[in-house]
Parts: sequence; structure tokens; C-alpha cells
Amino acid sequence: MRLVTACMLISSTTSLVANGFQATSPLSVRTSRVSTSSKSVATAPMSATTSSSMSYDEVNNLAFRALQSECKELGLSAVGTTAALRGRLLEHFGLAKEVALEKGAAPAVTPEEIEELCATDGITFCDESDPDFDFKSLLSDVMQKSSVGHWKSATRKLKKLNKQYSTSDRPVPREAYLAVLEACAANRNNGARACEPARKILEDMAESDYEIPVDLANSCVMNSLGEGPGGTHDQCGGIDAALAMVAAVESSPNGSSSLTDATYGRLVSTLANDGAVEEAILVLRSMVVEKLFTPPLGTFADVAKAAAKSDDHAEDVLQVLTFAKAAGYELDNIAAVEAGRDLLASGVIAAEKMDNLALGLRLLTAAAKAEGCAPDSGDDLVASSSAAAQRASTLIHKRAIQQACKDNGWKLAVKLLELMPKRGLTPATSVWRSVVSTCCKNEKSRKATAILMDWITLANEGKADKPPVNVFNTVVNTCEVCGEEDLTVKVLDLMRDTLDTEGNIITFNIALKRLAKTGNIIGCEGILIGMLNEGIEPNVVSYTTVLGACAKTKNAAMASMWLQRMSARNCSPNYHTYNTALAACLDGKLESTFIASKIASEMVDDATFELACGVKGLAKFKSTTPDTYTRFLARELMKQLRENWRSGDIDMALAKSTTRVPLLKLVDLGKELPPEVLSEIQCEIPEEEEDEQSENSEQDYEFSLLAELHKDDHRTAMV
Repeated sequence: MRLVTACMLISSTTSLVANGFQATSPLSVRTSRVSTSSKSVATAPMSATTSSSMSYDEVNNLAFRALQSECKELGLSAVGTTAALRGRLLEHFGLAKEVALEKGAAPAVTPEEIEELCATDGITFCDESDPDFDFKSLLSDVMQKSSVGHWKSATRKLKKLNKQYSTSDRPVPREAYLAVLEACAANRNNGARACEPARKILEDMAESDYEIPVDLANSCVMNSLGEGPGGTHDQCGGIDAALAMVAAVESSPNGSSSLTDATYGRLVSTLANDGAVEEAILVLRSMVVEKLFTPPLGTFADVAKAAAKSDDHAEDVLQVLTFAKAAGYELDNIAAVEAGRDLLASGVIAAEKMDNLALGLRLLTAAAKAEGCAPDSGDDLVASSSAAAQRASTLIHKRAIQQACKDNGWKLAVKLLELMPKRGLTPATSVWRSVVSTCCKNEKSRKATAILMDWITLANEGKADKPPVNVFNTVVNTCEVCGEEDLTVKVLDLMRDTLDTEGNIITFNIALKRLAKTGNIIGCEGILIGMLNEGIEPNVVSYTTVLGACAKTKNAAMASMWLQRMSARNCSPNYHTYNTALAACLDGKLESTFIASKIASEMVDDATFELACGVKGLAKFKSTTPDTYTRFLARELMKQLRENWRSGDIDMALAKSTTRVPLLKLVDLGKELPPEVLSEIQCEIPEEEEDEQSENSEQDYEFSLLAELHKDDHRTAMV
């Protein structure tokens, strides 16, 4: 009734009320002030925007990590929620007033102002309406929409409630935020489409100092991460949304302990899979060091695998391994599970990239100690876990073996070689050869033979290439040096069965040396005949070895004959050959002295020609220039000649004028020749053929190895 009476009074005094509204009143004055202020606020940001490097829209469109990056570059704090970070940037660029203008609304008109505005004589108004009606009505709509799962409508109404009706005295209640948040979090954040509204709600709750339920916080963060680019799911949600949620939850009351290790672990794995290795390591470090979590091995493995893919992040794998140990895991036990093997495999890959051989071998050894991998071994599973792990493991073993061979550590080289097949790795031919050669250098004939037999076994199984002939030759020579005749025969039989050949020239030369050491000249001659029958032309090493047999028995006549045969086969002697032939003449007989004088004369002619025209090819095989041992032999032969004339076998004057002359020339022959001698020599040296160059290059390794192994007398046998 009073409301009807009031309406009648208002109708009868319309003109008066109209005049009252037109008159100057406190409300109109206040509205005027607001309008004026609004114009000045709208003008200020425009000038600030034109002078700043970023506009309001650009700042407002930045994602969480982009906001952090911009704050770091500008020297601002990069800690806080999305709203806090965005606010710092807007304030830095002078855009903060635009936010106030955007959020500003017409000031609410108080009941006193309405009463003052509408007051007329004789009329009294009584406002019995609820001042919180709009707030309560909209709040009821928010709760109703949330209860039926209409998260979009509920989110819009909550935003309107927060902006238009919420005040410090009348804030949005926590239950409203939770109701909308639960609607957004349903069905895995509604397929991640509700991630952004959920993020904003979490940030508003943190700003209002509302405690966020643990289950709801973890659910929102977990469900915002997907398998797509940037951790998105159907282009919704993603890493930025998850990081913003984490920041909001951690800044809320009791939020530092709200998120579980599973939530952080999912975030770390997603960061790693997206290639954000550094950020993943930072979060992982926070989990282990600050929050004292023990993440699952899969989390460590995800970060390690991502870091191992890049050369720039190889060292970061070591940090991940350190965090795993700090979390309580023992490297010697983790290979029992697949995630642990992936972590160790990533460590092996990183160790290979950093050329840290010790670390790579240590990780494989740790894998081998793990129990529960039967019937396989842990190191085998780690090395074969991926193509990259297998390649890295193979290279680590290869380099470690090469280094061990370089350091002459045959035991370590053998151990590493034996580990390779056990770990599913295939040694290259060069690796087998290096280990065999190192054993041979250390005169470990039995170990070298055992390794050769293992090599042959793998070759027969199709897991390795067959050993080349030169490896058999090296082992045979070692067996000869060590006096292992039974092993020598065994290795020769293996070579014949494996390669279906009796060997090459080096094999025959080794057999020649074996007979030469016993002085069996007839046997050496038989081997040379066998070489010719096999189509193998004896070389300077072959003839020098036969001359070694002559030197062993002091048979000067046979030495001279073999020199002649050598020349007949167009094989030129070198200084080793001449030295060995001269040594065969030191038997005290005059006839042997005559033969030595003849040999010395031939050597002087060859050496003079070489000094005048030079030597073509390797001096090791071609040079005839006398060395220190040549001069020693020449002096010994001159002493033998002196004993011959003292015993009356030859006239002293005749001996000095004939037999001794070539021997003296050998002693006096220098590195330079007199001009008159040079003028008499015509140099016609044929160019070394390509085949000969290739042969010398190939034989150089073999001959140098055999020369090092042979300890009897390197001057009498160049093998």
C-alpha cells in the first residue's frame, strides 16, 4: 500500500522531480567529476603506450613463461602468478592506468543520494529493497550453473560477479570459486578446454588468500598437461597454464605443500619432452632439494633422455644422475627396471658425447651389478636399449681399448674386448687387431692366440669379419719369439682352415725366420721354392732371412750364392742384406775373407750410386748406405785378414792392395762423394711403380711389428 501511495505521489509531482534532476545536485556534481576524471585517465595511457616498447594488448596476450622471460630481461621479479607478472610489466611500461580504466565502473549511488535527489515537500520515500539483491542473485546463478556442470556459463557469471559486485567488504565467497573450479576440473578439465578459466580461478583464490583443496589443485595441474606441442591437448591447456597454476597454488595458504610429487613429476616430464631441459631440471632440483621428494625413476629418465639428445645439454645428464643419487637411488640397482636402464643409457650417451670414457664404463658396470635382470644382464640391456645407446657403448669401448693399447695396457684392453660381446656389442676389425697386436708386443702368445680363436668363433657365427692374414702372421711370429712351437702350428692350421690359404709372403718369411734361427739353410731353400710355386715372389726380407741362416752357420759360400740368386730375381739388396752376408764371412778362413771383400765391393758400388743419385722408395727396404754395424763388420773382417797374412795364408802387401781395399772403402765411405766421382756416375733410376708403393706401405706396419718382436739380432734378420 505504501508502495502504491509512493507511486501516486511520484506521478503527481513529475514536473517537480524533473526539475529536481535538472538542478545541480551532489549526484550530478559527482557524475561530472567522474566523467572529467575518466577523460584524463583515458588520455594518459595513450601517450604512455606510444612511448613504450609493448602495448597493453601485447602484454595481455603473453603466456606465463613469456611473462617470466620478459620480467627477467627487464630486471623485474619473475616470481608470482600470471596477474602479478602481467601487472609488473604493465606498470613498467606505464600501462597500469588502462587496467584501472578497464575495470572501472560507474560509482554506485547511495540511498542517501537518491533520497536527497528525490526529496520533495510532503513526500517521503522508504526503500525496503535488499541492497545485496544483485550480488546474491548472480551468486545463486553461479552456484546453479556449476551444480549442473555448465562451466562456461558459470565462469562468465563468476567473472561478472567478481568485477561488478565484489568489494573488499563483500568478496566472492570461497564456495563459489570452488563450485566453478570443480565444474571446470570435471572430465579432465573438460578435455583441457577449461584450463584457462581454472587457472584464473586458482589465481583469484590465491589473491583472496583462500586455501585451495589439495585434490582439486593437483587435478587441475595434471589435467592441463597433454601430449601435444607445448604439452597441450587439442591445442588447449599446456605447460604455460600448468606452470601458472603451480605458481598460484604455491602462493595460496598452505599451498607450498599442496602439490604432490606425481604432479611435479608430470610437469617435469612434459617440460623434458617439449625440449625445455633447463626448466625441467630446475623443477626437478626443487623437487629433490627443496621439497625432499623422491620422484619415480621415469621422471629422471625423461629429463636425462631429453638432455642426451643435444650436445649442448650432455653435461646436464650428470646433474640428473646426481639428483637421482640425492633422491636415494643407487646406480648399481636401478638397472632392474626399464626406467632405470633408460636413465643409465642416457648417461652412457652423454659420456660418449663428452668423451668421458671412465663415466660411460662406470655406468655400464653399475648396470651389470643390478639384480633381477635374468636371464639377461643389466649392462647388456642398457647397451641395447636404443640405437643411440648401442652406438655410444660401442664407441666408448673402442676408444677405451685404443687408449689402453696406446698405453701398452694389454690386460685392460683384453678385459674390455671380452666385455663387448657380453654386452651385445660387435668389435670392429681394427679393435680385434689392436688388442692382438698389443698382446703380441708384450709377448703374450697364449693370450693372443686365445683372442684370435674367439675372433674366429664369432666370425664363423656371422657376428664379425674374419681375421686377415696379417693378424695370423703377427700371432705366429709371437709364438715363434716365445718358443711356443705347438701354438705356432696351431695358428697356422687355423689360418689354413679359416682363410683357405697357406698365408702370404709375411707368413713364409716368418717360417723362414723359424728355420734361419736354427741355421737350416736347406729348409730355407725349400720354403723359397714353395713361395715360387705358390706364385709369391720372395722379397728383400725373404733373402735377408736366408742369409741369416748362412750367418748362423758361418757359411760364406752359401751367402755369396744367395746374393747372386737374389740379383738374378731382380731383387735389390739393402744394407741389412749386405750386413748379414758380411757377418756370414766371419769364420777366420781366407776364402771367406775373399768372399767378404767381393761383397764389400758390391756394397760400395751400390752405396756410391745411391749417394750420387738418391734412393727411391722406403730407405728401410731400399737403402744400401753403410751404417755403424757395417763399419764394425768391415773392421772385424780386416782383423781376420790380418790374421790370415800373419798365419802365412796370403802375402801382406797383396792383401793390403787388393782384398783390404773394399773393406777400407766401407769404413771410410761418407755421406758426400768427391766431385770427380760424381761426374763419372750417370743416374738412371726408374720411378717406383704404384704397386710397389702400395706394397711397401702395407708391409711397413707388419715389418716394423715383427722387427720389434724379434730380439735375437735385428741386424741379421729384418723380421
